[in-house]
Amino acid sequence: MTVDALTDVAGVRVGHATRTGDGWLTGTTVVLPPEGGAVAAVDVRGGGPGTKETDALDPRNVVQKAEAIVLTGGSAYGLDAATGVMAWLEEQGRGVRVGADPTHVVPVVPAACVFDLGRGGDFRARPDAALGRAAVEAAAASAPGTRVREGGVGAGTGAAVGPMKGGIGSASTVLGSGITVAALVVANAAGSVMDPETGVLYGELFEGRVDYPEAHVHEAARRRLAETAAKNAPPLLNTTLAVVATDADLSKAQAQKLAGTAHDGIARAVRPVHLLNDGDTVFTLATGQRALDAEHPLALNEILAAGADMVTRAIVRAVRAAESVSGPGGEWLSYGELYGGR
Repeated sequence: MTVDALTDVAGVRVGHATRTGDGWLTGTTVVLPPEGGAVAAVDVRGGGPGTKETDALDPRNVVQKAEAIVLTGGSAYGLDAATGVMAWLEEQGRGVRVGADPTHVVPVVPAACVFDLGRGGDFRARPDAALGRAAVEAAAASAPGTRVREGGVGAGTGAAVGPMKGGIGSASTVLGSGITVAALVVANAAGSVMDPETGVLYGELFEGRVDYPEAHVHEAARRRLAETAAKNAPPLLNTTLAVVATDADLSKAQAQKLAGTAHDGIARAVRPVHLLNDGDTVFTLATGQRALDAEHPLALNEILAAGADMVTRAIVRAVRAAESVSGPGGEWLSYGELYGGR
């Protein structure tokens, strides 16, 4: 039984840690692959990324696997969350062995952040090592195949897409070959996820699931968005983050190709995208449980196409799952409140 989420890739778990109230509106999300890690890669296309350990994922470099991926709020300050994840992994003896003693390990924990500073009211309320540890512990404690919580949780807690509320979304598919491809996204874009002329989500236009709102509903939504946008600080620095996972047996180079093509999924759902004030970053994880068809050199193609499709679907689900937020840091209306449960 699948749950249409990143956790449909066997052995992959997701944990959120969320802080709200008293000036907080932020959080951290950890993707935890099976023990021993997974082949990992990254592709960064935003002009203002905040990342950690991404150079280790270059196919030319020695590291082959990552033990966890950290997605976090708090801009560059929030990258401290990865320290808490590393500490927990070290306690489990998980990481690259660097000595004869089996406890002497260095966990490889790539991380990326979104900008949500001050959205809860306190600029200094941002994720730290303790929040990162809470997120990885939540992931480790979850049962295999657990449904991923979506909307304003974890790294999506303070997310915004243009003037609307963003959040976490996830999606998965099983290909005809039996290979699973899935995505988890933090939708926090400077660009819009919605066609300004019709109110339809760009991602749903791509998917062919078009349900146009009535004209009076759309006009009312536009007025409300304009009013709240005028009250909020402009979204100067935003980012869409994604993790695409598969149970296919991929090399680091193949995983990097998957990360690159998965950015197409962001471009279908967000316009404009990959701006200088975005930090758009896609990680990939390949657990290696299913071999590619060696007789077909283009067997990777269906995985590449599916990765992009799942990112688009995950962005739509993030926006659909988001709930409105209003507080001392500003007001962000959800798509659901503006347009109903279409």
